[in-house]
Amino acid sequence: MLNAARLQVLARLDGLGTVRAVGASLHLSPSAVSAQLAALEAETGARLLERTGRRVRLTPAGRALARHARVILDQMALAEAELAHPDGQPAGVVRVAAFSSAVRELVIPLTLRLATEHPRVEVDVVELDPRESGPALRRADVDLAVTADLLDGAPLAGPDVATVPLLEDPVVLVTPAATSRDGAAGAPSHGVADAPPPASSGPVDLAGLADARWAADLAGTYLSTLLDGACRDAGFEPRVVARLPSYELLLAHVEAGLSVALLPGLAVDRRYDVAVRPLTAPRTRQVYAAVRRGAPPTAATAAVLGALRRVASERGSDEGAVASEGQPVRAVDVD
Repeated sequence: MLNAARLQVLARLDGLGTVRAVGASLHLSPSAVSAQLAALEAETGARLLERTGRRVRLTPAGRALARHARVILDQMALAEAELAHPDGQPAGVVRVAAFSSAVRELVIPLTLRLATEHPRVEVDVVELDPRESGPALRRADVDLAVTADLLDGAPLAGPDVATVPLLEDPVVLVTPAATSRDGAAGAPSHGVADAPPPASSGPVDLAGLADARWAADLAGTYLSTLLDGACRDAGFEPRVVARLPSYELLLAHVEAGLSVALLPGLAVDRRYDVAVRPLTAPRTRQVYAAVRRGAPPTAATAAVLGALRRVASERGSDEGAVASEGQPVRAVDVD
């Protein structure tokens, strides 16, 4: 008979890649992990691992069993949840991963909503970049992930992960709330050159901002790649005067009249005194909820997903872009 604890070790090895990482995630020594894997090979009578130098990797049989292991473990979690709450009402802890702006704009509101709708459901949230949330979901570190399209076309999740569209997040131009050609109020000589006046709410053509001073994330990140691509499409290279790895610092820099920026709409914190303009050449990113395929989600996870979709529907400004309640779950291939 297969041992659930050993199946978990195998599934973690498939997700994390090294015995040491598996041990750290499960609070086991590397030798204990190796012993569990050896016992699993003995139980199955199959060769699950092969050595490459000082490391091990899964054989085709090992990868196949790891896929089954994730389904088995999810089914066991579902059974345990139903036994713990036989009335069928949503209850228990749901672990949610989300990127930073989604935590603020989606996960916190959904947690407040659940406190009223399903008070026996508790949400534990962790901030994870979209590149990290898919692997964390596959490893069963979290039960649900809020993630988004990546600019380089990289897939979001694997065939064992399903996604539900939540909303379209438009990319917008962010400028100081009071901008002129000579600079923002209170920032005389380092103001933003040629930034459009915030009084106008119409779309802006980035080609008119070739002389602007830009704030962006660190080179190679989502926001930096977004800015470079949009400005090059408009016929110029952006003059980046600030490399800031947080939305808060970036918005503060813009608010001070020192730069303009391109941000997804969810990232624009309303506490900052900035103006927002749509683009004449629209860019958007799709925001998704992701869950593991296999066993149906627990009642608590289903309640969180339902509340999240309602929050996203209310948050989305474009009703046609928000997933309807009947939107089917869609698989997205990823590693």
